[in-house]
Amino acid sequence: MKADATLDCIGLYCPLPIAQAAKKLRELEAGQVLEVLADDEGIKEDMPAWCHMTGNELLGIEEGPEGYKVYVRKAKERDR
Repeated sequence: MKADATLDCIGLYCPLPIAQAAKKLRELEAGQVLEVLADDEGIKEDMPAWCHMTGNELLGIEEGPEGYKVYVRKAKERDR
């Protein structure tokens, strides 16, 4: 999946990956995609819940040997 920005959260544990993703998304334009790299298994539950609460769109979670790649599309202002 193509992302407009990547955020490395390897080694960070809840709630830091979510907090860092929220901060990074503020730098992006509506509709852009953020890729979050994480090795905390909690991101599989935390990111979908956070996206639901904030109106951002969870595009997918890929699991691999290094951890997780999570893709989030920033919501348009009116969608929030």
